[in-house]
Amino acid sequence: MNSTRFAPLLCAAALAVSAALTVDALLATALPAQRVPEPRNVGAAAPRAAGVIDGTVTDTTLKPVGFAEVKILRTDISIETNALGRFRFVDVPAGQYLLIVRRIGFRPISSIIQVGTRDTLRLSFLMEPAVQSLDKVVITEERRSLKMLEFEERRRQGVGFFITQEQIERRNLPVAADYLRLAPSISLAPSPNPSGISDLVAISKREGGSFFGDGANACAMQIVVDGVPMPARFPLELLPTPREIAGFEVYAGAATVPVQFSGLDRRCGMILVWTRDY
Repeated sequence: MNSTRFAPLLCAAALAVSAALTVDALLATALPAQRVPEPRNVGAAAPRAAGVIDGTVTDTTLKPVGFAEVKILRTDISIETNALGRFRFVDVPAGQYLLIVRRIGFRPISSIIQVGTRDTLRLSFLMEPAVQSLDKVVITEERRSLKMLEFEERRRQGVGFFITQEQIERRNLPVAADYLRLAPSISLAPSPNPSGISDLVAISKREGGSFFGDGANACAMQIVVDGVPMPARFPLELLPTPREIAGFEVYAGAATVPVQFSGLDRRCGMILVWTRDY
């Protein structure tokens, strides 16, 4: 049998495979993806079924926001959006997570998400331009230590309740919420979420709790992690672990909140959480 007549067919098949691989490579480059390990608070038992987080980030005119940092709190995983404002996390263990989106020139945003088993969660984030001056964040090499310099300056002023990294290490409590119990103006109470499970939230003792003690109608304090405001009635279980925290600041009411955080919800007081520099 003359095999030369099959040469064009073999050549065409090879070209098709090569073209398919090229397209796949281009798609992988265009859409950054990051694998997510098990959360640090999950034991070494059998791994949970994984899902995918697929999202886009745009500004208020719906223009894609490229090079925005998308981070999953309580993990070391972060990724940048591509030129189309898209990002993807793959192999995400099923469960509840906190996503933080940051980009210089925009207000940072956060969102609590629920990843399902073998499911793709599609997200869309809308970032608002920052209206305040960014003079204090244009420093690159000192940016991480600058936040703690400001922390110490506010602590010296004597307004608010502070917990330092040294105090955190000395007490060695198991979860971040345990340190908030030390603040005289905070009461921790369970609050039901849409899934029917109760989350632990920080409420203001000054404003009072709910009649039944479940936090349902209590005045929940605004929580801010590294300058990023958390969603209302934020579940304290999603805070960074104590070994990741450099300090806490607690302000009992609107009048005592530092002026640089005046644009946030101050009605019930505010809790500032700062993570360590590694």
